[in-house]
Amino acid sequence: MFIFQLPEDMLYLILSYLDCKSLCRFSQSCKKFHYFTNRDVVWRRIARKCINSGLTREGTDIYPQLALKDRVKFSQHWRDGQCRKEVLLKWKTNLLPWMQLDGDVLYLSQAADIGVHYLRGGGGGPRRRSALLRTGHSQDVCRFVLTDTHLISAGGDGKIIIHHRRNSFWTECCGHKQEVNCMDSKGGVIVSGSRDRTARVWSLSPSRLGECLHTIQTFDRVWSVAISPSQSLFVTGTACCESVAPLCIWEIERGQMVSCLGTEFRRGAGVLDIAFESPFQLLTCGYDTFIRYWDLRVTSRKCVMQWEEPHDSALYCIQTDGNHMIASGSSYYGVVRLWDMRQASCLQMFYLSSATSSPVYCLRFNASHLYSALATSVCALDFRGPATGGLR
Repeated sequence: MFIFQLPEDMLYLILSYLDCKSLCRFSQSCKKFHYFTNRDVVWRRIARKCINSGLTREGTDIYPQLALKDRVKFSQHWRDGQCRKEVLLKWKTNLLPWMQLDGDVLYLSQAADIGVHYLRGGGGGPRRRSALLRTGHSQDVCRFVLTDTHLISAGGDGKIIIHHRRNSFWTECCGHKQEVNCMDSKGGVIVSGSRDRTARVWSLSPSRLGECLHTIQTFDRVWSVAISPSQSLFVTGTACCESVAPLCIWEIERGQMVSCLGTEFRRGAGVLDIAFESPFQLLTCGYDTFIRYWDLRVTSRKCVMQWEEPHDSALYCIQTDGNHMIASGSSYYGVVRLWDMRQASCLQMFYLSSATSSPVYCLRFNASHLYSALATSVCALDFRGPATGGLR
């Protein structure tokens, strides 16, 4: 019996013993095997071990529209640092931009407005067509988040403005006395944190839209917030300039503190970004130059893993692929680092700032591109391969 006469389930079993290079060679043996090895099920075992393959630790596929074979190839480029840098957008005045990536649409805050930039298919540079959303803030937009139905922005004027994405209707929420530094939204609620040393929980339900449900005294400036995927808890990260712990867990329903994370933080070791991976696992970063990985099922007193920024720079932002990879943005020279959570040191480092030093204020990535917002530009790293095209 020839190998191509074997049943498909038997062939799957044989291919499960091959590595990436062997699978590629096997696919070149004949047309039948080429089509067979293009199936996602053949590459799933390998993809689970790759960084940024789109398969999360929970088993979710983030990018089902892309073939797993292509994502494994992109993953090799991410690991090896094979990419092409593009400056997508530039402006003259130094700003503190923030970004959100929604499919092929990049939302970017610039001063008091939010630009809507439609990317090329496959996640490349922006098309010529773009739009500008007038947010209604009298000062700069500090943060904004996207939900299925709303775009919610927070500004230096202390206001939170809820924009409906399908019409021009918007709602203004006034409650904070000073600038709103951070915000998150999930499960019909908004959580905001401010310089006025409070965190507030707002309703996003149609019957109580914009109503403040809880005002929480944090006794320190709130730099970051994140709502758990369980939608029952949220975490605040503060400036760590007072005698309170910088990381606290709160109940959304009652607005009461559940516990604090960590002990013996240095004064000024503020937490600038928080990212949940699951209802029990989260990542934090900030001024103390460490990325910390917390597992609430193990202990809340000590992180289970940590990685230190080698150049002793503060870390402004992080994002995770939900499995093995972390991307971090540093405070100097537009440095972006890629980390494999299974290793102690970083995988790759990229300098994105050109003439003058700039922090990476925000970064977002998908299967093939990483976008970074600097003080005067937005840069993209294209990991599809060295022969990809430029901007249109």
